[in-house]
Amino acid sequence: MTDIDEYQHAYTEDSFWEKLGRFAKSAGKEVVEKALLLFYAGQEEKAPAWAKTTIVAALGYFIMPLDAIADLTPAVGYADDLGVLVLALAAVATYINDSVREKTALKMRDWFGEEPADSLE
Repeated sequence: MTDIDEYQHAYTEDSFWEKLGRFAKSAGKEVVEKALLLFYAGQEEKAPAWAKTTIVAALGYFIMPLDAIADLTPAVGYADDLGVLVLALAAVATYINDSVREKTALKMRDWFGEEPADSLE
């Protein structure tokens, strides 16, 4: 099994929400926002299979607790996750539309009580 297959296998919608629910505060606003943008972009019907595969692999990497830098490592544990999420966002940026941004902003307000830290406008 390749790493990408392993990351795709780790991803489920339930595991995504469980990880975010448990670690949103420690992961930080920037990581959570990027993960949400990818999640909602992956829900878009117009996103092609390659984009959805990229999204699932990136979110699977985010979900896995043991990756390049363990998520439990203080201060830097989510640095690698952020890098993977940003690269995936760059690859699928065409599918980050207003609907995806709006859903992300609403969830960010629910969790953090304010506007997202950084958006892809």
